[in-house]
Amino acid sequence: MALIELRDVSKSYRRDQNEIVVLSGVTISIGEGDFLALMGPSGSGKSTLLNLLAGIDRPTRGAIRVGDTDISGLSERALASWRARHIGFIFQLYNLIPVLTAFENVELPLLLTPLSKKQRRDHVMTALGIVGLSDREKHYPRQLSGGQEQRVAIARAIVTDPTLLLADEPTGDLDAKSAAEILTLLQQLNRDYKKTIIMVTHDPHAAERASHVLHLEKGTLVDTVVNA
Repeated sequence: MALIELRDVSKSYRRDQNEIVVLSGVTISIGEGDFLALMGPSGSGKSTLLNLLAGIDRPTRGAIRVGDTDISGLSERALASWRARHIGFIFQLYNLIPVLTAFENVELPLLLTPLSKKQRRDHVMTALGIVGLSDREKHYPRQLSGGQEQRVAIARAIVTDPTLLLADEPTGDLDAKSAAEILTLLQQLNRDYKKTIIMVTHDPHAAERASHVLHLEKGTLVDTVVNA
């Protein structure tokens, strides 16, 4: 059974008297443990689709099911609670808080849980260990390289053991070497920890690391590629 099902999903916005269609009739199934890359030109709807899967935005039409939950039918309160339990988000610009250490940045999602301080510490150090930064827990973002900052951001995304990892251009702000390391880390999370990952990227080298590539154009799914 697919982990994620999108059925005839469309998204449009009103601008003055005009309706701007961003996604149109997208239907896809994504299996548990998949590593999927979303590609397409700017404005093709990639980030909108990611935001719909995260429950940050709602479809204008259609249904989105993740696991046993139809998230398109949840209230705002229920959606926020669902998102905290099931979604880990990785951003292009890391979105770390500069006045917090690496440890404190990773711990942030756990502050909303009933875990004890010791349990939170165990979770944080496990996540930092997975991304290879156990020795950087007391460093602030300004003391880290871009690649290390993105690793901290990935640790923050996985610390709650989410159902789904969503990555929006995760290598877009990195040099080639750091980008390759981040992509290898995402592959490791997918392979060794069975994380389901959906990654928006414009970089064909990044897309090659995924097991499937979906191409969007003008809000419509135009092509699916299975990588060897």
